[in-house]
Amino acid sequence: MKNMMGLINLHENHDSLREITGHRPLAAIPFAGRYRLVDFVLSNFINSGITNVGILSAGNFRSLADHIRSGKEWDLARKRDGLFLLPSLQTGTVQGPFPHDLADFFSNLDYIKSSRQQFVLLSGSRSVCNINYDEAYRFHLDKNADITVLYKEYEEEKVKRLSGVTMLGTTDDGRVVDMEICPVNVHSNKLSMEMYLMDRQLLIDLVDASVSRGGTNFARDCIMKNLENLKVYGFPFQGYLARIDSMQNYFEHSMRLLIPEIWQEIFFTNGSIYTKVKDEAPAKYQRDAQVKSSLVANGSVIAGRVENSILFRGVKIHKDARVTNSIIMQKGEIGPGAVIENAICDKDVKITAGKKLKGEINHPIVIEKGTVI
Repeated sequence: MKNMMGLINLHENHDSLREITGHRPLAAIPFAGRYRLVDFVLSNFINSGITNVGILSAGNFRSLADHIRSGKEWDLARKRDGLFLLPSLQTGTVQGPFPHDLADFFSNLDYIKSSRQQFVLLSGSRSVCNINYDEAYRFHLDKNADITVLYKEYEEEKVKRLSGVTMLGTTDDGRVVDMEICPVNVHSNKLSMEMYLMDRQLLIDLVDASVSRGGTNFARDCIMKNLENLKVYGFPFQGYLARIDSMQNYFEHSMRLLIPEIWQEIFFTNGSIYTKVKDEAPAKYQRDAQVKSSLVANGSVIAGRVENSILFRGVKIHKDARVTNSIIMQKGEIGPGAVIENAICDKDVKITAGKKLKGEINHPIVIEKGTVI
């Protein structure tokens, strides 16, 4: 797939994740012990042979820029093509169901125009999966499509719990004839993964035409309004998909990683998932440590009890402390005798000796970055 470039659009609404996105974009949310959400998109691109990748920045971009740096970990630090950070004209966080992303597409058209590849694959960062885009590319060519939208079919009961999503309606041959963005009542079971494949020149033309007519949102003004004029097809993704669009979904999909089959699929099915390398010692388990059904990242030191939990890099669990059904992010510290259950602790959270915090399995308690309790 050397004939395809990748674009990562960080203009994503994350109002329902504001407890952990107040100081970082959605793409920089820590996930699975050592990773950020953007790692999955970048790894899928490079595993599919896409080596020209542009990241359309939005909001507070500093933490993400620090994480991806030159793109070396994803083999994107290249003399030709490679990783490009595309500046945004906007400040502040992305809000509302229709982010004003078209202005930033338009301001970075020179990068898109100067790229050598014929096709472009546009993706957000909230859809976590392990996918090789080669099959979707062949589908796009076989259908002679103008735009191919990747989607995931959900069971009817799961669809009812979805919110803030884009749903597709298709014919029997896969033609997209309806598109609903953030519907109150969902009428389809086909969830858009917010991944779009199209000809690079078509993207340029759509952005130019939409902006000149007052358009502000890519999905609505470039795709949904052109369903009758363009051949838009939907490609069904058959693998595991974790859509991170709320604190409950973040917690639920994180806990599902403790199921070996899901962990294997999301990290190894179509290639490895890469992340920023940190030279830290392996996790240290002291004499009284008890760890069961958990993911523990390097640099952690455990002297207490950890069960059904995810510990990120540099976490310290002191003696007689107990952590159950919880996520402890980087450099968190749980003091002696403290009890944490059904909780999400952001970076640098410190729980002092003897404190007890307990959320509900369907409504975990969230401790913001740097908090000391």
